[in-house]
Amino acid sequence: MKLLVLAGGFGTRLQSVLPTTPKALAPIGDTPFLALQLENWIAQGVDSFTFLLHHQADQILDFLEGMKSGMLKDCEVNSVIEPQALDTGGAVAYAVRTFGLEGEFLVANADTWLGSGVRELAASTGPAIAVLRLADASRYGQVQFDDKHRVTAFAEKKADGGAGWINAGLCRLPASLFSDWDGQKFSLERQTYPDLVRKGELQAIELKADFIDIGIPADYQRFCRWIKENRASALCN
Repeated sequence: MKLLVLAGGFGTRLQSVLPTTPKALAPIGDTPFLALQLENWIAQGVDSFTFLLHHQADQILDFLEGMKSGMLKDCEVNSVIEPQALDTGGAVAYAVRTFGLEGEFLVANADTWLGSGVRELAASTGPAIAVLRLADASRYGQVQFDDKHRVTAFAEKKADGGAGWINAGLCRLPASLFSDWDGQKFSLERQTYPDLVRKGELQAIELKADFIDIGIPADYQRFCRWIKENRASALCN
């Protein structure tokens, strides 16, 4: 199944430690974060990638070009650069329109490590999002779903949120969702998902996987330590 990779964000919260490097290429020791992502996705069976780019796109394109004779040599690789920042939903819609995509595909965040989930989402019936349970979900909004795994609501994040299910940053969506796009920026999380919930059409796929969003310095450094320690401890607890 095709994987669309959201890699066009500005990385504002990481600029204090990565002033000239896009989040996707954050160095993990001597290895760019995206190289670890690609290794993980390919190991899960992905062989078709479309990278959705904007901020510092040239650096990511140079990286991908260098990978085509190595890790990506047996993969289909495409990229598209948004003419302006279109947010997550607009980025996907722009790719759908640019490449004439049809059917269903997966969408992942370039800056979120998720140890598994590709096979589970590929086997699901879309639209669907991967969810996992954190002991401390206070940094994230929580996902609520019923006993049939139909998402019923998204709760705002709370400082004292405690344990809960969160959006793990991987989803399966049909191209038809974006057929009427008006060219304006919009968010999957704030607009597309809530609209699907109102229609009763969004499924939650439960995962048990290592997870970390490197979008803030503390978690970026935590991921670096985890890799250095040979991934010795789970990140989802």
